[in-house]
Amino acid sequence: MTSVDMTKGSIIRHLAGYAVPLVLGSLFQLAYNAVDSMIAGRFIGTEALAATGMAGPVMNILILGISGLSIGAGVIMSSYFGAKNYKMLGRELSTLLGAGLVFSSLAAVIGIVFAYPLLGLLNVPSEVHDMTALYLRIIFLGLPFTCFYNALAQAMKSVGDSRTPLKFLAFSSVLNCLLDLFLIGYLGFGIACSALTTIIAEAVSALLCFWFIKKRVPILAFNGLSIDRVLLKKTLAFGSVTALQQACQPVGKLLIQSSVNTLGVAVAAAYNAVTRIDDFAFTPEQSISHAITTFTAQNRGAEEAGRVKEGFRKGLFLEALYFVLIASAVLLLKEFLMSLFVSGKDAALVIEEGRKYLSAMAFFYVFPAFTNGIQGFFRGMGDMKVTLISTFIQTSVRVIFTFILVPVFGIHGIAYACAAGWSLMLLFEVPYYFYSRRRLGL
Repeated sequence: MTSVDMTKGSIIRHLAGYAVPLVLGSLFQLAYNAVDSMIAGRFIGTEALAATGMAGPVMNILILGISGLSIGAGVIMSSYFGAKNYKMLGRELSTLLGAGLVFSSLAAVIGIVFAYPLLGLLNVPSEVHDMTALYLRIIFLGLPFTCFYNALAQAMKSVGDSRTPLKFLAFSSVLNCLLDLFLIGYLGFGIACSALTTIIAEAVSALLCFWFIKKRVPILAFNGLSIDRVLLKKTLAFGSVTALQQACQPVGKLLIQSSVNTLGVAVAAAYNAVTRIDDFAFTPEQSISHAITTFTAQNRGAEEAGRVKEGFRKGLFLEALYFVLIASAVLLLKEFLMSLFVSGKDAALVIEEGRKYLSAMAFFYVFPAFTNGIQGFFRGMGDMKVTLISTFIQTSVRVIFTFILVPVFGIHGIAYACAAGWSLMLLFEVPYYFYSRRRLGL
């Protein structure tokens, strides 16, 4: 059995042992997303780089919504695992998969039908409108695969196994890169192929997770996709709030993208590139947060209050350590990183816009390190509403400041808008954390 009981043993070893594979998995995920953008920009053109960037926030609303539902269900599964209730653990996974299939299929249909009207609302430039819509519609077709991978991977993570999903994600990431390089870089296919290879990689990841659970993790065994109504209600109570919280960020990015789109294709391409670089900071910080969530949920289920408190403190230490590493790397390599995304006539403008943005944003990565860590604690304690409220505060402030600063400073202003949003988020979260500790007797 590949599960890990976090209610006993070294806290820092459990957190690091769980978080490191998640961080590596995040980096693999980001790597193949970045490869899509790099290959699109270098082999198809600046328009393709801009199109994938404009499509990104729309895709992420649905993908992170699915991920949020899985994370909420993962908290329930971790609690059942900590309490050694393996029967309910399997039933919860079955319910998550059944409900996820229905929701993701419905979302795919809606996305395909309304792709064009949505892009019109986002001020997508006419020269890349058709390209962006085509890319989006193909990505929407793969949402059920995205749902299955997230659900099965989250199930394994809920019982302490974050390594196996990493292996499968690494394999699919390499597969995606090779397919992109061959089909687009060598054979010269267009942006539709970039979307198709992403779907293939996600499908492979989902199938590998399903096979592994059936063969190696008997406590996660489930019979079909039956939906337990009582568990579905509980899953939606946890997962819907987390899904809304997860979706807040891409909704904010969608509004920000509509502002960036008015600055032209070259600036939109630069913004796509810097957001890919930003993801290498934000997503691993979220992975450490998930480690805090799983640790907290398991120990809450086992009624180990002392370990919950100590685990949170050490989780924040890991967040701070990662911030130092990623901020240093971005500051040292910002121009080189931007040059990977573009070539040709607009390259100098794209690189300069990105350089100015990253020079400021690298210092601000410290804010999401701590906001993610705090939210990991609240999710693990089952307090989902506070994560939604704090994310809504951050997103709202960031969007408001973006619309004020972008017309004056360009995409450089978005970095300061983000910092303002994170600062107010912390002003809400930190006092609420100490209030929660007193209320829960931690």
